[in-house]
Amino acid sequence: MYSLVKVYGAQVIGIKSTTITIEVNTARGIKFFLVGLADAAVKESHERIVAAMSYNGYHFPTSQIIVNMAPADVRKEGAAYDLPLALGIMGASDMVRVDKFSRYMIVGELGLDGSLQPVKGALSMAIQAQRDGFEGLILPEQNAREAAVVEHLKVYGAANLKQVIDFFNGEDVIAQTVVDARREFFSTKEESDYDFADVKGQENVKRALEVAAAGGHNIILVGPPGSGKSMMAKCLPSILPPLSLEESLETTQVHSVAGLVGEGVSLITKRPFRSPHHSISSVALVGGGAHAQPGEVSLAHNGVLYCDEFAEFSRSSLEVLRQPLEDRHITISRSRYTVEYPCSVMLMASMNPCPCGYYNHPTRECVCTPTQVQKYLNRISGPMLDRIDLQVEILPVSFDELSHAPKGEPSAAIRERVVFARKIQENRFREYPLVYCNAQMTSRMIALCSQPTSQGLKLLKDAMEKLDLSARAYDRILKVARTIADLDNSPRVEACHIAEAISYRMLDRGNWATR
Repeated sequence: MYSLVKVYGAQVIGIKSTTITIEVNTARGIKFFLVGLADAAVKESHERIVAAMSYNGYHFPTSQIIVNMAPADVRKEGAAYDLPLALGIMGASDMVRVDKFSRYMIVGELGLDGSLQPVKGALSMAIQAQRDGFEGLILPEQNAREAAVVEHLKVYGAANLKQVIDFFNGEDVIAQTVVDARREFFSTKEESDYDFADVKGQENVKRALEVAAAGGHNIILVGPPGSGKSMMAKCLPSILPPLSLEESLETTQVHSVAGLVGEGVSLITKRPFRSPHHSISSVALVGGGAHAQPGEVSLAHNGVLYCDEFAEFSRSSLEVLRQPLEDRHITISRSRYTVEYPCSVMLMASMNPCPCGYYNHPTRECVCTPTQVQKYLNRISGPMLDRIDLQVEILPVSFDELSHAPKGEPSAAIRERVVFARKIQENRFREYPLVYCNAQMTSRMIALCSQPTSQGLKLLKDAMEKLDLSARAYDRILKVARTIADLDNSPRVEACHIAEAISYRMLDRGNWATR
């Protein structure tokens, strides 16, 4: 009988993973000890392992068993340790051959009948297994395709405990899961149920959304009910550039940690579009909780976070969004650890202009006083508005436009221009890591890439003085102007580009809510 056996599992912290060494020692006695900073879910694995072994014809050892999970200062959480713990106990009791244990990382939650349940963070675990030089990863079959996108790592998806025991005893072979990540990524076609061709009128709003998509800028639409705000938001993904393979892997990693990668899915190939309800809590929006899970802003990483009824969100929820929107990552600190989630998102928000919703409506009368209108708009703080590059008013389309307007420009044509502008930005920022679009430019990069002509500078100066804009708004205008110039394939930021960028600062005009 082997007195000491080592098995290797993994602990996911944020979107990164750490290899956990599980040491099992057997000796005279009848007690079971589990040490190494394990949480309740890990400690409860004892009962699941006993039941799973019994169901598959094995008896839990009657000797004293000591299990150590190293490193001891890393908290072990979740039920993904069930499978490696069971194998370690059985290996130390001479029920399973242990000669191949060191070659594999093993994860999986056990059912009472020995079946394997899916785990969270399989992609992060696979990346860590490959990085630490393991030959393969054994995990539940539901997670196999997700983990198999990692190159130079053998991934085996098992259905139950018996199958894994037979694999190590040489009595059965688990089929290796093979996924050609590049082929699968490039063979996936993006389709959208919404198209700008179906939107009648609203040409100025379509143009603003094109500019926002081309530069990855945040945008807010302000208008009465029925003006098409939600429809425009649903059409936005149809003009966004496709994900790169690197972005796809990073997005999949975040969703994997949250357990949102569907069964049989290997990669997320479409840009996320998350639309949380305005009653959402701050923790659900930016992430956190007892186990520091990613929030909606991280689940929208490399995609769109759409906040409908923006003014109805709680003030605390909106204010907590400010730093992640600026830094493009969110740090969640706990007493024992700190995790960081990426959140490079394009924020799209929409809201009514007043409590009744009909301020500035062409045919319906608003019943709100100017004070009520201003108070409603003030629910969105100045610092929050500063982080929204484009602020656009949207009005209802008239009956004549709805009934006689020709079909609009299709999303495919708009997307071609957006992709063209993004390629210019990709070449511009080739030397800057983690910068892919104009919205991500720093102040130093703005000074290098977005200097306007003398006429444009004069126009911007006049706007800054008349509208009393902040320094952050100054940077935002230059970023948007640079994107408009890219859409025009212009190496210089002209006065016309500055003028259009200024026109998208509707809420900065002090008299907008009192006209």
